[in-house]
Amino acid sequence: MKKIIATLNKPIKLWLDDIEKGALAQAEHLAALPFVFKHIAIMPDAHQGYGMPIGAVMATKDVIVPNAVGVDIGCGMCAVKTSLVNPDQNTLKKIMKGIREKIPVGYKHHLKKQEETNMPSGFNIAHLKVISQEYYSALRQIGTLGGGNHFIEIQRGSDGYVWLMIHSGSRNLGFKVAKYYNDLAISLNRKWHYPVPEKWQLAFLPAESSEGQEYFSEMQYCVEFALANRKLMMERVKQCLTDVVGHTDFGEMINIAHNFAAIENHFHASVIVHRKGATRAFQNQLGIIPGSQGTSSYIVRGKGEPESFMSCSHGAGRRLGRKQALRELNFNEQKKILDDAGIIHGLRSKKDLDEAPGSYKDIDSVMANQSDLITIEEKLRPLAVVKG
Repeated sequence: MKKIIATLNKPIKLWLDDIEKGALAQAEHLAALPFVFKHIAIMPDAHQGYGMPIGAVMATKDVIVPNAVGVDIGCGMCAVKTSLVNPDQNTLKKIMKGIREKIPVGYKHHLKKQEETNMPSGFNIAHLKVISQEYYSALRQIGTLGGGNHFIEIQRGSDGYVWLMIHSGSRNLGFKVAKYYNDLAISLNRKWHYPVPEKWQLAFLPAESSEGQEYFSEMQYCVEFALANRKLMMERVKQCLTDVVGHTDFGEMINIAHNFAAIENHFHASVIVHRKGATRAFQNQLGIIPGSQGTSSYIVRGKGEPESFMSCSHGAGRRLGRKQALRELNFNEQKKILDDAGIIHGLRSKKDLDEAPGSYKDIDSVMANQSDLITIEEKLRPLAVVKG
């Protein structure tokens, strides 16, 4: 931990040396909420979001805050180690071509509905208001990457082997659930004359209310859908690899989400932990912390640090906002960084600068700031990247 900021209500504990003004203001809003438990934890990749900073962890008593989970519910990472070593550029390009043919990216969905066996099981869809309306659309969304900072990467590990990594979430399904319940929370908070300013974007639902229970169920479905989405994409990426190089052994898939809320026990109390752009780092739990398409990613193992609510960063974190990156970064310079590193990348034109390496924080500094939260198991260098 780098710093503790005292407030009139709960303290803010930061795992970074400095924090942008907007993100700090949002952290102070969180700390002022009457239902916050213990303190607010800010991870080293933190930056401003909607309502709650990306890279923040908040524990609450008896209350759930949709905007403290975010719009891409269940967004997260998965990674698989392969038996492949030293693929040449031609091999990588062939694999990437197959991936682009099999996995829609950006706003694109599958033209045909995918098999329902790929969808989450164990839920009564009829009892989920939003999911039941969006279910058949989701059958064409499962197995698709999405846009923004989502990616598929082929990487070389410090162990010498090729790894496959995917960053994606719950697609439009999660967005619809998030918007419906945040709008509902705003409406209810107005009705109750709740004193927290609406402009803070932190409307809440009582956890034991029918609305709170419904949100929690639909949120859990989205978390499982996001995992199912990554699983299906990973199976197709693995197939693309074996189509090019032949028989390959694959390790067990590591999966971790970084936008969700869960009932957990911390400091001898049952609380609802909201992680928005933050990753669980329970004792000995494997996790994934990605960099940018020009920098290393990491497989990590959690230390179970109580003060962070057993959490760590979810990535490098943005240094520049998307529009700011388009204004300030030089396309030729950013492209040269990737070309000189020999990375098959997704930087095609100036409009892609929002995902250029220069728009992200230094991943090595981020990792150094959370050495008390995780240990590094594997360092992965990008070889080829498909961006959303």
